[in-house]
Amino acid sequence: MAETKKGGKVKKGGHRNPVLAPGIHRFGRSTEYHKKGLWAKRNISNPKKPKQKQPLKISKPIGGEKNGKTRLVTVKKGLKYYPTATAKLRLVKKRTGIIRKTKLRGTLTPGTVVILLAGRHAGKRAVFLRQLESGLLLINGPFKINGVPLRRINQRYVIATSTKLDISKLNIPANLNDTYFRRDKKAAKKSRKAQEGDIYAAPKQQYVVSDVRKKDQPEVDKAIIGAIKALPNKKLLLRYLGSSFSLGSGQFPHRMNF
Repeated sequence: MAETKKGGKVKKGGHRNPVLAPGIHRFGRSTEYHKKGLWAKRNISNPKKPKQKQPLKISKPIGGEKNGKTRLVTVKKGLKYYPTATAKLRLVKKRTGIIRKTKLRGTLTPGTVVILLAGRHAGKRAVFLRQLESGLLLINGPFKINGVPLRRINQRYVIATSTKLDISKLNIPANLNDTYFRRDKKAAKKSRKAQEGDIYAAPKQQYVVSDVRKKDQPEVDKAIIGAIKALPNKKLLLRYLGSSFSLGSGQFPHRMNF
């Protein structure tokens, strides 16, 4: 119970027409009509004020000996550009209640070696481990071979190759999800507020790898490298992952089989 300034108690306000069951209210339409006092407002007329029409042209004085005294000038000027044809607008309906899962490309299967096309590791090769809930791909270089760590990437920015590894028996940690890669924004805001003095004089805070990622990275690298060493062409595959992708003169990616 809420208290007033004088010490008296006031009842908490509730809904004017409470719901007894889904779709059934306590009071009907006619009762609500009288409770709200709509019967008194029914005969109230609210006439609209007539708008004054503005003239299309106004006269402006023009100076000069050879010019006339006044000239008619249009108030609203027309458009300088008119489209030759009116295009049909496509109506897009936003359906917020539907959760759509990103469809994975058919060439991307766990263990596929992919070529990265964007980011700081563009041109390097990595092993696709699995698809996360957000639709992003979880990849690993391995870091020990080519410096590509555990990270997420959109499937638009990779080229799937025909080289594949059997990682069905590998023990990949289950904690490698979307929340694993998110950075703490609240901690970054607190550190900015804690800095005193000139913000330009303060050094930029660099990203520091967490201890959990330092522990998981060598474990995943060890498992992938172990699967590579079990193959007969292990030396060639290790050199293939360590090398960068590049195009020479006369080479076109749309004509190549990766």
